[in-house]
Amino acid sequence: MSPVILASASTARAKVLAGAGVDFRISPSQVDEAPIKARLLAAAVDPRTIAARLAEAKARDVASREPGLVIGADQTLELDGELFDKTRDLDETRQVLKRLRGRRFELHAAVALARGADLLWQGGDTARLTMRDFSDTFLEGYLARNSDALASSLGGFQLEGEGAQLFESVDGDFFAVLGLPLMPLLAQLRLAGSIAA
Repeated sequence: MSPVILASASTARAKVLAGAGVDFRISPSQVDEAPIKARLLAAAVDPRTIAARLAEAKARDVASREPGLVIGADQTLELDGELFDKTRDLDETRQVLKRLRGRRFELHAAVALARGADLLWQGGDTARLTMRDFSDTFLEGYLARNSDALASSLGGFQLEGEGAQLFESVDGDFFAVLGLPLMPLLAQLRLAGSIAA
């Protein structure tokens, strides 16, 4: 089996791959996402495509310096056409959750495979989530109990934890919500001979 490298420091993505029995190692990408996002937003590129371009950039970055099959992944959150970034602190998380409260929004998850200079495959999925209209009391308790885990979290929630209580419904693939469209990725890893067929 050829080696697989995850170009991400995301614990959620690593847990998804490990849980699926994929043998991999982690080598986080050094891509600076901010200027890429800014350039794409200035060109009116949609959030789904931004996720795909960032996943590709991460895969290519690590593949350019390490041998093996590299998995790059990214995720964007879109509400009424607006792109949301990871929150930087608890106050920003509070404001984002208040904006998402009672609303339906989309999470676009993208994944790319690269080896050397070649982009071998790209895939993605979109999940539609409806956040319930929770009380300010619930919100403050949630933030107090989860403040460490929510630092640098997209949208201020982790669906695999207490963040599930923020939602009325989730339409779409659970793995895509976690940031890694797993089923199409596993199919490609089998085709590449990186996991058993």
